[in-house]
Amino acid sequence: MFNIQAVNYEHSNKIQAIIDGKTKPLGALGDLELLAKQIANIQLTTAAFDPSKNMACKLKINVPHLTVFAGDHGVASEGVSIAPSEVTSQMVANFARGGAAINVFSQQLGWQLSIVDAGILQPISSAAVIEQRLGNITQAINQQEAMTQTQVDQGFVIAKKHIAALQKTGSNVVAFGEMGIGNTTIASAIMAAIMAIPASEAVGRGTGVSDEIVLKKQQVVEQALALHQDKLTNAEAILRCLGGFEVVQITAAMLAAAENKMLIVVDGFICTAAAMLAIKYNAKVKDYMVFAHCSGEQGHEKMLQWLQVKPLLNLGLRLGEGTGAALALPLIQAAVAFYNDMASFADAEVTDVT
Repeated sequence: MFNIQAVNYEHSNKIQAIIDGKTKPLGALGDLELLAKQIANIQLTTAAFDPSKNMACKLKINVPHLTVFAGDHGVASEGVSIAPSEVTSQMVANFARGGAAINVFSQQLGWQLSIVDAGILQPISSAAVIEQRLGNITQAINQQEAMTQTQVDQGFVIAKKHIAALQKTGSNVVAFGEMGIGNTTIASAIMAAIMAIPASEAVGRGTGVSDEIVLKKQQVVEQALALHQDKLTNAEAILRCLGGFEVVQITAAMLAAAENKMLIVVDGFICTAAAMLAIKYNAKVKDYMVFAHCSGEQGHEKMLQWLQVKPLLNLGLRLGEGTGAALALPLIQAAVAFYNDMASFADAEVTDVT
């Protein structure tokens, strides 16, 4: 369904030479240099390095777009959260009114923002909410499969269409956020299934639950893993058995974005679970991903270590909504700006002491 081209590293040495030739000591811009190199490898084609083409080797950040996908989870009825499922719809209404953290950050930092109802218990009637519903709520993962194969397939189709619509606006950078009561439990189950670790190493406090609820979450995840253990052999089955409507669409959107050679900014715990699934579907997607931050959820750092990636930020965030991804945009812009506009030693007539 997704034809993802591997990132071309043919000109990686030339890109590194451009970075090293800037008026600074070697490596002095730290991780921004790695980020600029990643973006350059994604965006710059062979033609950009052909003198006969007379092209400027410029990187571009066009119409950065962040989509928040919302979905409800049957597992919430198992007492794994401090909030009832109704809060998902209430927060979606808050997004639609512009009152949430992600609205504030998006407006401040220059993200275009979309809100998608991927399947919430109480739909919101608002022109600000895109309807991509796969149902009202998933099944409890410790009792049966979260959703049907038809719902998974439908989620992939509509998420791919969503990315196609964003590309038509000129966007080449996308990020995703999520909202769904119970979805840290879902992400923990996905993490445990993919990494083959016990529930106790994957389950955290989510929105700040008590020790008693953490223990309940662990039990629910253990039950789900035991129930579906014979089926959890590939990404599609993990999504069907353990996923959520929002996680399905985020996973598919990441794959579609990579197919369109977009830069993918990965948010926190839930979005990283989706990224792990996307990578399990097609490993080529990983090179298009920038991991925005390490969240305060205890399993997230383990996910990032397992993926062998380094996040841009570590602010102790655990809100979700795409807030960490939103905050990473100025760093991405800074990486692009220094690559494009910072003078070289030759240009500035500065003695190269590197």
